[in-house]
Amino acid sequence: MKPQKKLLNSVASCVDEALCGLVRANGGLSLLKGHRVVLRSDLDNLKGKVALLSGGGSGHEPAHGGYVGAGMLSAAVAGGVFASPPPASILAAVMSLHNAGASGVLLIVKNYTGDRLNFGLAAEQARNHGVTVDMVIVAEDCAFERPSKAGRRGLCGTIFIHKLAGALAEEGASLDQIVAKVTEVLKGIGTLGVSLSPCSVPGCLPSFDLPPGDMELGLGIHGEPGIKRSKVASADEVVKTMIDHMTNPDSQSHLPLKSGESVVVCVNNLGALSCLELAVVTRAAIICLEKQGLVVARVMSGSFMTSLEMAGVSLTLMQANDETLRLFDAKTGAPAWPNLGCVCASGRSHTKDPSAILQSAQVQENAHTEGPLSPVMRSALERVCSTLLEKQEELNALDRAAGDGDCGNTHAQAARAIQDWLQSHVVPGCPGKLLSVLAGLVQEKMGGSSGALYSLFLTAASGHVTEGHGDAAGWARAMHAGTQAMRRYGGADPGDRTMLDALCPAVEELMKVTAAPPGGPMAALKAAAQKATLGAESTRDLTARAGRASYIAAERVTLPDPGAVAVAAIFTAVLESLQGMTS
Repeated sequence: MKPQKKLLNSVASCVDEALCGLVRANGGLSLLKGHRVVLRSDLDNLKGKVALLSGGGSGHEPAHGGYVGAGMLSAAVAGGVFASPPPASILAAVMSLHNAGASGVLLIVKNYTGDRLNFGLAAEQARNHGVTVDMVIVAEDCAFERPSKAGRRGLCGTIFIHKLAGALAEEGASLDQIVAKVTEVLKGIGTLGVSLSPCSVPGCLPSFDLPPGDMELGLGIHGEPGIKRSKVASADEVVKTMIDHMTNPDSQSHLPLKSGESVVVCVNNLGALSCLELAVVTRAAIICLEKQGLVVARVMSGSFMTSLEMAGVSLTLMQANDETLRLFDAKTGAPAWPNLGCVCASGRSHTKDPSAILQSAQVQENAHTEGPLSPVMRSALERVCSTLLEKQEELNALDRAAGDGDCGNTHAQAARAIQDWLQSHVVPGCPGKLLSVLAGLVQEKMGGSSGALYSLFLTAASGHVTEGHGDAAGWARAMHAGTQAMRRYGGADPGDRTMLDALCPAVEELMKVTAAPPGGPMAALKAAAQKATLGAESTRDLTARAGRASYIAAERVTLPDPGAVAVAAIFTAVLESLQGMTS
């Protein structure tokens, strides 16, 4: 079976060429040089207003770049096809908006782990640069009656949030006001999709197999499985099935609609449905909603958040009142809402340089001076790196039992990157600066979810141990802040069989130093290292509820979690290093 034919130049260049095509065809858009970031061309108009940033994987066009413009998004960041965008590009976009004079930046993020992690990491980094940032997670999928821990997926309802938040920002509403409004509106938005065909990422085979004559209800925008398969029925029957499922009160993810209420409906082409079919489905949706006693206040019908060439449709419903409709109807310059541009494509500069603020911040980060703590931190780091390199094969072996077998390799990559850095740099006397450096190193060199998680931890921790605040209590609070960031953006908790099962009990022990425990900081660190080791060992008996191991049958996962073992090894290495220096 050959990959699906597509009208492209190359798999490698298709995302960048598509973004270039978008901005060349629309006078109100620009590209941020060196990043897959689409910006408003008139960034000066953001002064004193809240800027909106969204994004995600490519392949969902016209989302998200098509919704950049006055009255909607200020910028959008694109990942590879169906892949979350990298934190560096998200941060570059945030800093560009901040540099333009925005009073704050709101990140609008669909509920997928990669997006939460990468946008979350960029948000933490931006806060450390002095940017006022907040994040709204869109999770409006109505497919699953009992959603898993991962929660509901973010689908086409996201563009309603772009529109309403954009209208509020244009009017000068504050960041807190916008977050409060869209958080309330999100409770009244629901989406459900149905597909008659799979889709295929460029260069790959179809994402799933759907026999001719079958359709799948409730699937995601990346081809993730839905809730049931059945034979293709008439458009009226399919739409009634969808709306009945979306409004079924027995489902935890249903949309509570009452007779007499007003709704906005979006009939969204998932990619390859013909315009004729889409119009038939639109008619069916309006009639079906009216039969349920609902007032259809507004209808959108077209391609708004696609899934490459998937032949299917999603329905999004939003409860509407006068204020919601006022914001929905407000003018926007975003080309995909749609609006037509009148600027000649030739002769226009369509790129902007990355934010000077970001570059100056990077220069400042490289100018470090040593302090009294520098030798202690260097020694501890060297011990951590050598320990992780010694444990490389052990961690790989543990990971082969429940993952892809590379946990040791990823930790070793981080250790080698830190060793290389230590050879050519002084260790800054300010612990927070060191943690920021380490966050950047693991983000760049470690890769994967582990790199994002460690970088999140270090980034969130760095603000709590500044010059003159590197005492034991400060370190404990920093470790606690880092752990909370991991939990917030990673979506896991203690007991889910992850690195948190070693980290959380250790940090809990460390926090006792804030109340002057008997034995002092070293006793607390020793107890924390012991708790980390016990926590890692306890993962033998836990069922994985997060990470790759959660996809493996529980009876096959009998060894400790490799991430938890690595955390325990790090605590032990720090303890041994400090004991060696004080003995």
